[in-house]
Amino acid sequence: MVVTPLVWWLTIGVTVAVLLFDILVIGRRPHEPSKKEVSVALAAYVGLAIAFGIGVWIFAGHQYGTEFFAGWLTEYSLSVDNLFIFLIIMAKFGVPKELQQSALLVGIVLALIMRGIFIFVGAAAIEQFSWIFYLFGIFLIWTAAKLAKEGASDEDEEFEENRLIKFVEQRFPATAEWHGSKILTKENGKRVITPMFIVIIALGTTDLLFALDSIPAIYGLTEEPFLVLTANIFALMGLRQLYFLIGGLLERLIYLSFGLAFLLAFIGVKLILHAMHENELPFINGGEHISWAPDIPTLVSLGVIVGTLVITTVASLAKTGLPGKDEKPGVKSL
Repeated sequence: MVVTPLVWWLTIGVTVAVLLFDILVIGRRPHEPSKKEVSVALAAYVGLAIAFGIGVWIFAGHQYGTEFFAGWLTEYSLSVDNLFIFLIIMAKFGVPKELQQSALLVGIVLALIMRGIFIFVGAAAIEQFSWIFYLFGIFLIWTAAKLAKEGASDEDEEFEENRLIKFVEQRFPATAEWHGSKILTKENGKRVITPMFIVIIALGTTDLLFALDSIPAIYGLTEEPFLVLTANIFALMGLRQLYFLIGGLLERLIYLSFGLAFLLAFIGVKLILHAMHENELPFINGGEHISWAPDIPTLVSLGVIVGTLVITTVASLAKTGLPGKDEKPGVKSL
């Protein structure tokens, strides 16, 4: 796939423009969004992603179009799992509902920056070392087993503060009072950090950990960095709206962890088979390519992804039922 520097810069420029609009327009007016507001915005982002994928299909070929849709759906499904952790973080720190949108917005900006770095580092590693697919595949299978084990556990998931959060809380003067979306304020003439600062760090570092799974996973579906980047952009752009729209539905997706575990394991096997097909390691098959190792077609991968998500969702809702009419999306007491 030939992507000119102009297309790269246009993509980055449009992304930055959308983020600036969110920050300058929505960020300046902290509020709890209505269901209509998030539904319209989410529909717009999903529509743009589909239109972009169709454009890739038309101008770059069906192979790249299929790779984009497979990558986008995988990133989106993994992001839905991330939302449950975000719900727990919001509840743990007692974030007021009108400030949750601002916290998520900054967290998403940080996530885009960190994932962009991961994507280009991953692309450079793949370009130089074909055996990196072995590591990606093994890591995804290990992650899948861990995720399935967590899904089978009856214990409620809790958020544990990482070392960075504990360091900030111990070393920097802080206030327990919320000051809107401000991360710094003054108390008694002294500059202190606000709870919003801690929440943003929690959201950012949590997504950094999730990126360790999602970036290898999408590289198992496409080796084109442009498609990896745009799939992540479209998945993250609608994440804030999805958070408010299906917050009450997340607890009913009881089989989501199993579905995602299966997808990660499937992609992990796909990566290992691809690594075997391209093998150059001297201690495996004498450094020769393993010709019998098949490459799973991207179209098959897309079918597996869609089928798994549909089965997981239908099975979960059949077991737990749909939310009641009187339930509102967002953070519930945990």
